[in-house]
Amino acid sequence: MMCYHLMLNAIWLETFTTLCETGHFTRAADRLNMTQPGVSQHLGKLEQQVGQALISRQGKSFTLTPAGDAVFALGLSRRDEETQLRDAIAADDPNSGSVHLACSGSFAMLLYPMLLPWMRAAPDLSCHLTATPQADILKGVLEGRFDLGVLGADPDHVRLEAWHLGREELCLVLPAGSATPMSFAELDARGFIAHPDGYRYADDLLRLNFPDAYPGADRLRLRGAVNQIGQIPAPVAAGVGYTLLPRSGVEAFKDKDRLRVGHLPRRRWHDLWLVARRGRRLSARVSRAREVIEDAARQLR
Repeated sequence: MMCYHLMLNAIWLETFTTLCETGHFTRAADRLNMTQPGVSQHLGKLEQQVGQALISRQGKSFTLTPAGDAVFALGLSRRDEETQLRDAIAADDPNSGSVHLACSGSFAMLLYPMLLPWMRAAPDLSCHLTATPQADILKGVLEGRFDLGVLGADPDHVRLEAWHLGREELCLVLPAGSATPMSFAELDARGFIAHPDGYRYADDLLRLNFPDAYPGADRLRLRGAVNQIGQIPAPVAAGVGYTLLPRSGVEAFKDKDRLRVGHLPRRRWHDLWLVARRGRRLSARVSRAREVIEDAARQLR
């Protein structure tokens, strides 16, 4: 009895399938660009692998044995599967399948509305955007959980490919119509609207501009704290305090006309890098997502 878990040699199987279709060794050899002895040799090796005769010879013609019928059916099925696979690879529809992206919370606010028109026009597309810390973005791309990630620095990793997207300014965010503070005391009097990344941003931008007066993020005068990225600028837009955000967080805020970016003497920029696993060809849909990400980054220049 033929073993159904047997992994048949694909070349011998194709030779046998062609032989069955043509019904003649010479015609099979011509179609396969082989010699007639070569066809006979493949048949003999396939019969050895199966452990049974596949044809019954009758002069120059032959008939299939029951095992031969089963192997011929398998050969036709394999061809169909390979045809379907080639069609699927060739199609590589940019509007079908899933794509997984990761970036910071502020960049996600800018990016997601730009993904929506594509999603609306492509009902077979499943787009997943994760706002997460930098370390998780890096780990997720390496593990294959994310197709693309946006980082704040070149990861310089042997298993990653990285493309420079541009720079994003770290902004002092004030209520519209207010003047940029000339001293740290004047800024501190307004009070800080804190958020999870805000203290790190303060140590970066405020220490750079007020090196003698800045006391450290833990000693800032607080007016409030928000942990929802989309709501961080809301108190400032209402005239309460100031905050610090990347430019993407300002641009994505729905009432940004009620905000003003105060330009301190020394401005601070962070690089933006797009990363993917090295050696992995980007599918059409991931390439399309890359274009949308690049468009979003251009808005920050």
